[in-house]
Amino acid sequence: MAMPPLRRIALIAFLGLLALIMVTHYAFEVSRIEQIRSAIDEREDLLQRKKENVRNYEEKVSFYKTREGIEHLAREQYNLVASGERVILLASPGARSGDLP
Repeated sequence: MAMPPLRRIALIAFLGLLALIMVTHYAFEVSRIEQIRSAIDEREDLLQRKKENVRNYEEKVSFYKTREGIEHLAREQYNLVASGERVILLASPGARSGDLP
């Protein structure tokens, strides 16, 4: 029993439209998956940089907990000297004697 030509055309059109919708949806999903993968890669890179920063800060904290670290900080930030050390001030050629502390 053969289908009438109009029904056959309608069925082919419906199946073609359904296939087109599925292919379009698949293409959008593939694009979306690629965007998500790209975002994940960016976040993983950011996470690695943050982990490296944390490691650097942990090293600094462990250094500044030691006696040498405290001395280093005192010398660099507060211009302090240890007892028994001598301070030598060098005057630049244009400096006057009243400029020295």
